[in-house]
Amino acid sequence: MATLKQLRQRIRTSKNIQQITRAMKLVAAARLKKAQDKVLEARPYSDKMREFMTSISGAGELPDHPLLEKRPVSRACLLLVTADRGLAGSYNTNLIRKAGDFLKAQSVPTDLVCVGKKGAQFFGKRGYNVLYQHSVPTAGARLDDAIEVTRVVRELFESGEVDAIYLCYSKFYSAIRQVPQIVQLLPIEPPASADGGHGAGKQYAFEPSPTELLNILLPKYVLTLVYQALLESTASEHGSRMSAMTSATDNAGKMIQRLTLIANRERQAGITKEILEVVGGAEALKS
Repeated sequence: MATLKQLRQRIRTSKNIQQITRAMKLVAAARLKKAQDKVLEARPYSDKMREFMTSISGAGELPDHPLLEKRPVSRACLLLVTADRGLAGSYNTNLIRKAGDFLKAQSVPTDLVCVGKKGAQFFGKRGYNVLYQHSVPTAGARLDDAIEVTRVVRELFESGEVDAIYLCYSKFYSAIRQVPQIVQLLPIEPPASADGGHGAGKQYAFEPSPTELLNILLPKYVLTLVYQALLESTASEHGSRMSAMTSATDNAGKMIQRLTLIANRERQAGITKEILEVVGGAEALKS
Protein backbone atom coordinates (compact mmCIF):
# COMPACT_ATOMS: atom_id res chain seq x y z
CA MET A 1 0.00 0.00 0.00
CA ALA A 2 1.37 3.43 -0.97
CA THR A 3 2.11 5.85 1.84
CA LEU A 4 0.36 9.21 2.15
CA LYS A 5 3.52 10.96 0.94
CA GLN A 6 3.67 8.74 -2.16
CA LEU A 7 -0.02 9.33 -2.89
CA ARG A 8 0.44 13.10 -2.70
CA GLN A 9 3.42 12.86 -5.06
CA ARG A 10 1.29 10.88 -7.54
CA ILE A 11 -1.46 13.50 -7.32
CA ARG A 12 1.01 16.30 -8.07
CA THR A 13 2.41 14.31 -11.01
CA SER A 14 -1.08 13.63 -12.37
CA LYS A 15 -1.96 17.33 -12.12
CA ASN A 16 1.20 18.26 -14.06
CA ILE A 17 0.35 15.71 -16.74
CA GLN A 18 -3.21 17.05 -16.91
CA GLN A 19 -1.93 20.59 -17.46
CA ILE A 20 0.35 19.41 -20.28
CA THR A 21 -2.33 17.35 -22.05
CA ARG A 22 -4.87 20.18 -21.72
CA ALA A 23 -2.40 22.62 -23.28
CA MET A 24 -1.64 20.16 -26.11
CA LYS A 25 -5.36 19.69 -26.69
CA LEU A 26 -5.91 23.45 -27.04
CA VAL A 27 -2.95 23.84 -29.40
CA ALA A 28 -4.13 20.90 -31.54
CA ALA A 29 -7.66 22.34 -31.66
CA ALA A 30 -6.37 25.71 -32.89
CA ARG A 31 -4.16 24.07 -35.53
CA LEU A 32 -6.95 21.72 -36.57
CA LYS A 33 -9.20 24.65 -37.43
CA LYS A 34 -6.55 26.15 -39.72
CA ALA A 35 -5.69 22.79 -41.28
CA GLN A 36 -9.36 21.97 -41.84
CA ASP A 37 -9.93 25.30 -43.57
CA LYS A 38 -6.96 24.60 -45.89
CA VAL A 39 -8.30 21.15 -46.75
CA LEU A 40 -11.76 22.47 -47.57
CA GLU A 41 -10.29 25.29 -49.66
CA ALA A 42 -8.03 22.94 -51.62
CA ARG A 43 -10.58 20.21 -52.33
CA PRO A 44 -12.53 22.10 -55.04
CA TYR A 45 -9.31 22.66 -57.03
CA SER A 46 -8.28 19.04 -56.58
CA ASP A 47 -11.73 17.80 -57.61
CA LYS A 48 -11.70 20.07 -60.68
CA MET A 49 -8.30 18.70 -61.72
CA ARG A 50 -9.63 15.14 -61.48
CA GLU A 51 -12.72 16.14 -63.44
CA PHE A 52 -10.55 17.69 -66.14
CA MET A 53 -8.33 14.60 -66.32
CA THR A 54 -11.44 12.44 -66.66
CA SER A 55 -12.70 14.70 -69.43
CA ILE A 56 -9.55 14.68 -71.56
CA SER A 57 -9.15 10.93 -71.07
CA GLY A 58 -12.15 10.61 -73.37
CA ALA A 59 -10.33 12.46 -76.15
CA GLY A 60 -8.81 9.24 -77.49
CA GLU A 61 -5.12 8.42 -77.67
CA LEU A 62 -3.04 11.02 -75.83
CA PRO A 63 0.56 11.91 -76.81
CA ASP A 64 3.39 10.12 -75.03
CA HIS A 65 4.57 11.72 -71.81
CA PRO A 66 7.09 10.49 -69.19
CA LEU A 67 4.47 10.65 -66.43
CA LEU A 68 2.05 8.49 -68.45
CA GLU A 69 4.59 5.82 -69.37
CA LYS A 70 3.47 2.35 -68.32
CA ARG A 71 6.21 -0.26 -68.15
CA PRO A 72 6.64 -3.67 -66.53
CA VAL A 73 7.00 -3.13 -62.79
CA SER A 74 10.30 -4.53 -61.56
CA ARG A 75 10.63 -2.10 -58.64
CA ALA A 76 8.04 0.05 -56.91
CA CYS A 77 8.01 2.88 -54.40
CA LEU A 78 5.60 3.92 -51.65
CA LEU A 79 5.26 7.57 -50.64
CA LEU A 80 4.22 7.34 -46.98
CA VAL A 81 2.90 10.41 -45.14
CA THR A 82 3.09 10.20 -41.33
CA ALA A 83 3.80 12.67 -38.51
CA ASP A 84 7.10 13.87 -37.08
CA ARG A 85 5.84 13.48 -33.51
CA GLY A 86 3.84 11.02 -31.47
CA LEU A 87 1.05 11.63 -28.92
CA ALA A 88 -1.48 11.61 -31.75
CA GLY A 89 -3.53 8.59 -30.78
CA SER A 90 -3.64 5.85 -33.40
CA TYR A 91 -2.83 8.18 -36.32
CA ASN A 92 0.73 6.96 -36.99
CA THR A 93 -0.06 3.37 -36.04
CA ASN A 94 -2.91 3.09 -38.54
CA LEU A 95 -0.81 4.53 -41.37
CA ILE A 96 2.16 2.28 -40.59
CA ARG A 97 -0.10 -0.78 -40.43
CA LYS A 98 -1.69 0.14 -43.77
CA ALA A 99 1.72 0.66 -45.37
CA GLY A 100 3.07 -2.56 -43.83
CA ASP A 101 0.20 -4.62 -45.26
CA PHE A 102 0.77 -3.04 -48.68
CA LEU A 103 4.52 -3.75 -48.61
CA LYS A 104 3.98 -7.37 -47.59
CA ALA A 105 1.54 -7.84 -50.47
CA GLN A 106 4.00 -6.62 -53.12
CA SER A 107 5.66 -9.20 -55.37
CA VAL A 108 8.49 -6.81 -56.38
CA PRO A 109 11.03 -4.90 -54.25
CA THR A 110 9.42 -1.73 -52.89
CA ASP A 111 11.33 1.30 -51.63
CA LEU A 112 10.00 4.07 -49.41
CA VAL A 113 9.85 7.84 -49.59
CA CYS A 114 8.70 9.11 -46.20
CA VAL A 115 7.14 12.40 -45.20
CA GLY A 116 7.39 12.53 -41.42
CA LYS A 117 9.90 10.89 -39.09
CA LYS A 118 7.63 8.21 -37.63
CA GLY A 119 7.27 6.19 -40.83
CA ALA A 120 10.96 6.52 -41.72
CA GLN A 121 12.06 5.42 -38.26
CA PHE A 122 9.71 2.44 -38.12
CA PHE A 123 10.51 0.96 -41.53
CA GLY A 124 14.17 2.00 -41.48
CA LYS A 125 14.74 -0.08 -38.32
CA ARG A 126 13.12 -3.08 -40.01
CA GLY A 127 15.43 -3.18 -42.98
CA TYR A 128 13.32 -1.38 -45.60
CA ASN A 129 15.08 0.92 -48.04
CA VAL A 130 14.09 4.52 -47.25
CA LEU A 131 15.23 6.56 -50.25
CA TYR A 132 14.26 9.97 -48.89
CA GLN A 133 12.76 11.45 -45.75
CA HIS A 134 11.15 14.88 -45.52
CA SER A 135 9.99 16.66 -42.37
CA VAL A 136 6.94 18.92 -42.34
CA PRO A 137 6.77 22.00 -40.05
CA THR A 138 4.81 21.59 -36.83
CA ALA A 139 2.19 24.08 -38.01
CA GLY A 140 1.40 21.91 -41.06
CA ALA A 141 2.36 21.17 -44.65
CA ARG A 142 3.17 24.01 -47.04
CA LEU A 143 3.14 24.17 -50.82
CA ASP A 144 6.96 24.20 -50.75
CA ASP A 145 6.90 20.81 -49.01
CA ALA A 146 4.64 19.37 -51.71
CA ILE A 147 6.86 20.79 -54.46
CA GLU A 148 9.98 19.19 -52.94
CA VAL A 149 8.35 15.78 -52.40
CA THR A 150 6.87 15.85 -55.91
CA ARG A 151 10.29 16.64 -57.38
CA VAL A 152 11.81 13.61 -55.62
CA VAL A 153 9.15 11.10 -56.72
CA ARG A 154 9.15 12.42 -60.28
CA GLU A 155 12.93 12.01 -60.52
CA LEU A 156 12.64 8.44 -59.24
CA PHE A 157 9.99 7.57 -61.81
CA GLU A 158 11.31 9.46 -64.82
CA SER A 159 14.85 8.11 -64.32
CA GLY A 160 13.52 4.56 -64.38
CA GLU A 161 14.76 3.79 -60.85
CA VAL A 162 11.21 2.72 -59.98
CA ASP A 163 8.37 1.73 -62.31
CA ALA A 164 5.39 2.62 -60.14
CA ILE A 165 4.81 4.97 -57.20
CA TYR A 166 1.98 4.71 -54.70
CA LEU A 167 0.79 7.22 -52.14
CA CYS A 168 -0.27 6.29 -48.59
CA TYR A 169 -1.93 9.03 -46.54
CA SER A 170 -4.79 9.60 -44.12
CA LYS A 171 -7.94 11.14 -45.58
CA PHE A 172 -9.59 13.61 -43.21
CA TYR A 173 -13.31 13.34 -42.51
CA SER A 174 -13.64 14.77 -39.00
CA ALA A 175 -11.69 15.19 -35.78
CA ILE A 176 -12.60 11.64 -34.76
CA ARG A 177 -12.50 9.95 -38.17
CA GLN A 178 -9.43 9.68 -40.37
CA VAL A 179 -9.10 6.83 -42.90
CA PRO A 180 -5.68 5.65 -44.21
CA GLN A 181 -5.73 4.89 -47.92
CA ILE A 182 -3.36 4.04 -50.76
CA VAL A 183 -3.65 5.37 -54.31
CA GLN A 184 -1.42 5.08 -57.38
CA LEU A 185 0.51 8.26 -58.02
CA LEU A 186 2.69 7.33 -61.02
CA PRO A 187 2.29 6.44 -63.80
CA ILE A 188 -0.73 8.71 -64.04
CA GLU A 189 -3.96 6.91 -64.76
CA PRO A 190 -6.88 9.25 -65.54
CA PRO A 191 -9.60 8.83 -62.90
CA ALA A 192 -12.56 6.71 -63.92
CA SER A 193 -15.66 8.80 -64.55
CA ALA A 194 -18.78 8.23 -62.51
CA ASP A 195 -20.81 7.02 -65.50
CA GLY A 196 -18.17 4.52 -66.60
CA GLY A 197 -16.44 6.31 -69.43
CA HIS A 198 -18.59 9.31 -70.15
CA GLY A 199 -16.97 11.51 -72.73
CA ALA A 200 -15.49 8.73 -74.83
CA GLY A 201 -15.86 9.41 -78.52
CA LYS A 202 -16.13 13.18 -78.14
CA GLN A 203 -14.01 15.39 -80.35
CA TYR A 204 -11.69 17.88 -78.67
CA ALA A 205 -9.86 20.86 -80.14
CA PHE A 206 -6.63 21.41 -78.19
CA GLU A 207 -5.13 24.87 -77.83
CA PRO A 208 -2.18 24.78 -77.34
CA SER A 209 -1.22 21.41 -78.81
CA PRO A 210 -1.91 18.20 -76.83
CA THR A 211 1.82 17.77 -76.10
CA GLU A 212 2.19 21.29 -74.70
CA LEU A 213 -1.01 20.89 -72.72
CA LEU A 214 0.16 17.64 -71.11
CA ASN A 215 3.55 19.15 -70.31
CA ILE A 216 1.72 21.78 -68.26
CA LEU A 217 -1.19 19.72 -66.93
CA LEU A 218 0.38 16.44 -65.80
CA PRO A 219 3.07 17.86 -63.46
CA LYS A 220 0.42 20.11 -61.90
CA TYR A 221 -1.87 17.12 -61.50
CA VAL A 222 0.80 15.14 -59.63
CA LEU A 223 1.63 18.16 -57.47
CA THR A 224 -2.07 18.61 -56.68
CA LEU A 225 -2.42 14.99 -55.54
CA VAL A 226 0.64 15.24 -53.30
CA TYR A 227 -0.32 18.62 -51.82
CA GLN A 228 -3.88 17.50 -51.16
CA ALA A 229 -2.55 14.35 -49.43
CA LEU A 230 -0.25 16.46 -47.22
CA LEU A 231 -3.10 18.79 -46.26
CA GLU A 232 -5.43 15.88 -45.51
CA SER A 233 -2.72 14.23 -43.40
CA THR A 234 -2.00 17.43 -41.47
CA ALA A 235 -5.67 17.86 -40.59
CA SER A 236 -5.91 14.17 -39.67
CA GLU A 237 -2.88 14.43 -37.39
CA HIS A 238 -4.20 17.47 -35.50
CA GLY A 239 -7.67 15.93 -35.23
CA SER A 240 -6.29 12.67 -33.87
CA ARG A 241 -3.99 14.50 -31.44
CA MET A 242 -6.84 16.67 -30.16
CA SER A 243 -9.00 13.58 -29.53
CA ALA A 244 -6.11 11.75 -27.84
CA MET A 245 -5.26 14.70 -25.59
CA THR A 246 -8.93 15.14 -24.67
CA SER A 247 -9.06 11.52 -23.52
CA ALA A 248 -5.74 11.89 -21.69
CA THR A 249 -6.94 15.01 -19.88
CA ASP A 250 -10.17 13.30 -18.82
CA ASN A 251 -8.30 10.20 -17.65
CA ALA A 252 -5.85 12.33 -15.65
CA GLY A 253 -8.80 14.03 -13.96
CA LYS A 254 -10.31 10.65 -13.03
CA MET A 255 -6.96 9.48 -11.67
CA ILE A 256 -6.60 12.63 -9.58
CA GLN A 257 -10.07 12.08 -8.07
CA ARG A 258 -9.32 8.43 -7.28
CA LEU A 259 -5.91 9.19 -5.75
CA THR A 260 -7.35 12.10 -3.74
CA LEU A 261 -10.03 9.80 -2.31
CA ILE A 262 -7.43 7.19 -1.33
CA ALA A 263 -5.17 9.87 0.16
CA ASN A 264 -8.05 11.27 2.24
CA ARG A 265 -8.84 7.79 3.56
CA GLU A 266 -5.19 7.25 4.46
CA ARG A 267 -5.03 10.64 6.18
CA GLN A 268 -8.21 9.94 8.15
CA ALA A 269 -6.95 6.50 9.11
CA GLY A 270 -3.70 8.07 10.34
CA ILE A 271 -5.59 10.65 12.40
CA THR A 272 -7.82 7.94 13.89
CA LYS A 273 -4.78 5.87 14.78
CA GLU A 274 -3.14 8.83 16.51
CA ILE A 275 -6.34 9.58 18.49
CA LEU A 276 -6.55 5.96 19.60
CA GLU A 277 -2.92 6.08 20.70
CA VAL A 278 -3.56 9.25 22.73
CA VAL A 279 -6.69 7.76 24.32
CA GLY A 280 -4.87 4.55 25.05
CA GLY A 281 -2.01 6.44 26.69
CA ALA A 282 -4.44 8.47 28.80
CA GLU A 283 -6.23 5.32 29.96
CA ALA A 284 -2.91 3.74 30.83
CA LEU A 285 -1.98 6.76 32.99
CA LYS A 286 -5.30 6.59 34.84
CA SER A 287 -4.74 3.03 35.73
